Amino acid sequence: MAIKIRRVEYFYATVKDESGAAYELLSQLERLGINLLAFTAIPMGPQRTQLALFPEEPQHMESEAKKMGLELDGPHPALLVQGDDELGVLARIHENLSAASVNVSASSGVADGLGRFGYVIYVGPEDYERAAAALEV
Repeated sequence: MAIKIRRVEYFYATVKDESGAAYELLSQLERLGINLLAFTAIPMGPQRTQLALFPEEPQHMESEAKKMGLELDGPHPALLVQGDDELGVLARIHENLSAASVNVSASSGVADGLGRFGYVIYVGPEDYERAAAALEV
């Protein structure tokens, strides 16, 4: 099983829940040269959406966000898993975390249909170092 696990940082940004809001923000980030490793959008009530942004270079994102007046919450630590999509790979990852008494507070993943996958693991700050050690990061 060929997988790569690394420490990443993410930020939350909240936008209006309306057509084009995520597009506007993502387009701004593109123009600023901010490459995202992962991205999620979650509704936060009837009029707001929370975006989780996982930049390749967190410091660059922070400095550019300040310049453009974008309010960010973070950085927060997470783990990014990428690799070959094999039956049971997520179970083995969670088995290691469970054995280390790490509580996964949230996660999100996707397979690309070509045999690879990506998976983001959110753990509390009190569990982060133990999670990284359990996954040999």
